[in-house]
Amino acid sequence: MNSTRISRRVNAPRAKVYRTILDAHAVATWMVPDGMTSHVHTFEPREGGAFRISLTYDAPTGTGKTTAQMDTYHGRFVKLVPDTQVVQVVEFETSNPGMRGEMTITFTLTDVDGGTEVHAVHDNLPPALSPADNETGWQMSLGKLAAYVEGR
Repeated sequence: MNSTRISRRVNAPRAKVYRTILDAHAVATWMVPDGMTSHVHTFEPREGGAFRISLTYDAPTGTGKTTAQMDTYHGRFVKLVPDTQVVQVVEFETSNPGMRGEMTITFTLTDVDGGTEVHAVHDNLPPALSPADNETGWQMSLGKLAAYVEGR
């Protein structure tokens, strides 16, 4: 299976970035690509805790994974290392066999001069999910994460 690996430097301390990754309100704001809105149904930020999130396309596309206009996914927090790492397992809610399967998303935070480097790895992408499209969406989301923690 395919993977996506991206990094983004943010001008905020690791503790603030870590808290933002585990805050449901913040996640609804930043963990969504451009052209979509987010609704967090469930969010339990603890090891073993569940989450469920829907992303709705702003304009009609007919390309959603769950419905024609929506991508819904659920998962759980597998590992939480305070101020350092968040590991999640996620799965799309879809009838498309090419989009099924558990994916692992790992955020690793490291100190850099004046801020934090966020390394995001998205492993085991389903065969029908374009790695290039996935990378583009994550670049957008990490840009929103940076804006959120930097107060922009």
